[in-house]
Amino acid sequence: MRIDLNSDLGESFGRWELGDDEALLSIVTSANVACGFHAGDPTVLRRTCEQAVRRGVAIGAQVGYRDLAGFGRRFIDVPPEDLANDVLYQIGALEAMARAAGGRVGYVKPHGALYNAIVRHEEQAEAVARGVRAFAPGLPVLGLPGSAWLRAAERAGLRPVHEAFADRAYTPEGTLVPRREPGAVLHDAEEIAGRCLRMARGEPVAAIDGTPVRVGAESLCVHGDSPGAVDIARKVAERLRGAGADVGAFAPPRPAAHREDPACTS
Repeated sequence: MRIDLNSDLGESFGRWELGDDEALLSIVTSANVACGFHAGDPTVLRRTCEQAVRRGVAIGAQVGYRDLAGFGRRFIDVPPEDLANDVLYQIGALEAMARAAGGRVGYVKPHGALYNAIVRHEEQAEAVARGVRAFAPGLPVLGLPGSAWLRAAERAGLRPVHEAFADRAYTPEGTLVPRREPGAVLHDAEEIAGRCLRMARGEPVAAIDGTPVRVGAESLCVHGDSPGAVDIARKVAERLRGAGADVGAFAPPRPAAHREDPACTS
């Protein structure tokens, strides 16, 4: 039983701080780092990449809509060409910060409203896949099992990675309950840890209406902006390892390519 733990990080902006990135990076194995469109500024992104490299945590680009005010949680009807280029731009920006820190972007995960939209929105799913492929053919991408996004990614030659959410409620159809609905976000760390172990084992968990739903996953997400996120992540990791799970990144950290010093060349 091998499972990855990922978390959304690098989402602070200027003097506004969100989450405890340093603590979470001591627990998770993959970091979904904001790319400046929904959250994060250049200093925050570089610092997060540096901390991830020091901890041996894989760096992923968390791409989203251009929506700082709404934290990327509002759907935007972006033309496909623009969306593909927005995705490519964001990955490239984070790659620069990751390389400066001695690492590389190892995978991509859409954020917020974009993540939810491309569960069914075929046109936007194809656009995101084109943007990722333009950066690196074959790159792993995180998404909801059965989504239009993962189908589009596979057609584009990317590596689809199934993801489940530790602290989010599911519908009977296996999709996420919208955040605006009661009970959409879970808070009890012990309950969450138990659910995560069942998901890692491939066992069903209770949907929002109590019916059993099976959510296959290679990676489990613990949201970094949830109350008690560090405690939740720690309990999930402890429960998984206590059950004999191999907790590790699905996309091992990529070291930065060697850069020759121009001063040493003739």
